[in-house]
Amino acid sequence: MRKIGYIRVSSSDQSTARQIHQLNEVGMDLIFEEKVSGATKDREQLQAMLEELAEGDVIYVTDLTRITRSTRDLFELIDYIRSKKAGLKSLKDTWLDLSKDNPYSQFLITVMGGVNQLERDLIRMRQREGIELAKKEGKYKGRVKKYHKDHAGMNYAVKLYEEGKMTVNQICQITRVSRTSLYRRLSDIS
Repeated sequence: MRKIGYIRVSSSDQSTARQIHQLNEVGMDLIFEEKVSGATKDREQLQAMLEELAEGDVIYVTDLTRITRSTRDLFELIDYIRSKKAGLKSLKDTWLDLSKDNPYSQFLITVMGGVNQLERDLIRMRQREGIELAKKEGKYKGRVKKYHKDHAGMNYAVKLYEEGKMTVNQICQITRVSRTSLYRRLSDIS
């Protein structure tokens, strides 16, 4: 039986130090670490860990949100771990312990998975409401367009196109403006 740690943060500028410290206090035999969004289970280190998993191994995470962000993915992951006759434990979510024969474990996983999904849905809803309010107040303009009217590369590309001495491919290569964006700007002008 091995203790296998799984550590994840959402972006490259976030630190994994806290998770590493917490898992090392428990004593890991192996740790898989990645800096990637948890919105999908198609993560390189997660997949590598699952391939490495053997009977009797226990996966440790600091909390449930580190290994999965969706209820559906959580249930699929748990089914896979159980099929390998392995376990899953969360340090923060102490109720999550697949290594024990506990009839309440599946019930609690279902409830807590639903609560996590509800929390994410509420965050997205509040974000949408905030954006709508900011739009009404004129404070939110949306994402800044890459090729705005003063974009030097785009303006140069339009100028070269109007001169008619170069192909569109040549213009795009020189100005580093995509063909689609150039054609979109040209259609807006005419």
